[in-house]
Amino acid sequence: MSWTDERVETLKKLWQEGHSASQIAKTLGGVTRNAVIGKVHRLGLSGRAAPSQPARPLYKPQRPPRPVSTPQHAPAMASAPLRRTDPVLARPVISQPVVPYVETPGTATVLTLGSKMCKWPIGDPSSDSFSFCGRRSDDGTPYCVEHARVAYQPSQKTKKRDTGADLSRNLRRYL
Repeated sequence: MSWTDERVETLKKLWQEGHSASQIAKTLGGVTRNAVIGKVHRLGLSGRAAPSQPARPLYKPQRPPRPVSTPQHAPAMASAPLRRTDPVLARPVISQPVVPYVETPGTATVLTLGSKMCKWPIGDPSSDSFSFCGRRSDDGTPYCVEHARVAYQPSQKTKKRDTGADLSRNLRRYL
């Protein structure tokens, strides 16, 4: 494809009107966007009347702001131990009430966090009040004793082990 005088004039007119190189290439036909940009530079058409506008306006809906979570203080539970009867042993069992642990703001930030400090995150990372626990962790884990209890839960064995009686019962079912 060669640049005829008529095509060059159309290019100049569309460029001065503020059309993009892609729009001009589509109008002229047979040329690419890069060919239009190269011709514009060779002609020295640097200034424009108006900046190029996209063919359709881009619409991005406004995202709602993230809610800031505030710690909810639970009411204090009675300090007296609870009594109940163990159904297996048929004797009274004394159990301590479960008191929810309310997380207080930590003392460490990303810049002050050391190797032997608890790295449990506290709060929302996008807020200014975000911090880390910062208490001492001696046993080589990244968490203090309280947070290690939460982070490392023992595995729950929900499935009982098969015994020989179960195996023979299952074999009889299929034989």
